Amino acid sequence: MKQKAYAAAGVDIDLGNRLKATLPRLLASTRRPGVLGKVGGFGGLFALDLKKYRQPVLVSSVDGVGTKLKIAFAMDRHDTIGADLVNHCVNDIAVLGAEPLFFLDYLGAGKMEPRVFKEIIRGFARACAQNRCALIGGETAQMQGFYQASEYDVAGTIVGVVEKSEMLNGPRTVRRGDVIIGIASSGLHTNGYSLARKIFFKDLGLTPASRLTGLKGTIGDELLKVHVSYGPLIRKLLKRFNARARTAGARFIKAFAHVTGGGFVDNIPRVLPQNCGVIIRTGSWTVPPIFQLIQQKSSTPPDELYQVFNMGIGMIAIVRPDKADAILKFVRAQKHWAWIIGEVVRGTGRVQLA
Repeated sequence: MKQKAYAAAGVDIDLGNRLKATLPRLLASTRRPGVLGKVGGFGGLFALDLKKYRQPVLVSSVDGVGTKLKIAFAMDRHDTIGADLVNHCVNDIAVLGAEPLFFLDYLGAGKMEPRVFKEIIRGFARACAQNRCALIGGETAQMQGFYQASEYDVAGTIVGVVEKSEMLNGPRTVRRGDVIIGIASSGLHTNGYSLARKIFFKDLGLTPASRLTGLKGTIGDELLKVHVSYGPLIRKLLKRFNARARTAGARFIKAFAHVTGGGFVDNIPRVLPQNCGVIIRTGSWTVPPIFQLIQQKSSTPPDELYQVFNMGIGMIAIVRPDKADAILKFVRAQKHWAWIIGEVVRGTGRVQLA
């Protein structure tokens, strides 16, 4: 059969349709109450149950996974990237106290490889199901000549909801004396990969298949560890420690900060009042080997490392000092490593590393 002109130009509509036909089965696990219709329409449909809320506030976020994709390309492993994206987006709205409702993805490639497509979508579906977030639609674009051969890009948009009276607002509630709890990351998560790739692969001449003392697997294995979702943990914490607070000032948990691009230096100030700062005691937690290697094998100053990388802390909670030990104990009981890593002090909205 003669190849269609559009396919010869690089866009195989028939292949795209065949791949999309597999989506209902792949996405079945992500359905939750509120989902209307099916994937494949001009728009995803979700009916919010207004009876559950007095003043519902929708919370949204959009993100990508950056040059972590380069590691996936090099290792030809694509089953983790989708989960990275979903979990990152879940965390960004969870810090406001929001429950995720639905997620939409964008996937662009020069040529759609069926195996790669299915691995990515399985990652989306697995993480959406784990976060009780419906995957209700997205866009798949074939753009030969725009993306390099065997490469692609992904982005995602999430929408969640929070009761207005329960929404976290650090700049209004954080006070001097509050305690900083750091919750462990799995590794780099989705930030700092341009610098990490430069250090390991350009400066040191290594490859993703290389092994270094201190790592359990290859460098590639370490760099592809899935971004942790803190959403379920945050919802449990808020239910346990904030549910009975009648006013925002009475809450035991004041704020959360997702430690992503910008590290400690740029993310924590987003939830601070202008008259407060934070001291982070850098020796108070166990820094994972991958960050120790980056520090040992590069000339990057410590202050910059804590602005580029999460250094082993993917989420921080700012809590009242009289409940810090109880909250820390609760977090650890949920199978998350966590430590008290600092405190809120008088300042100008900045983070000091001690």
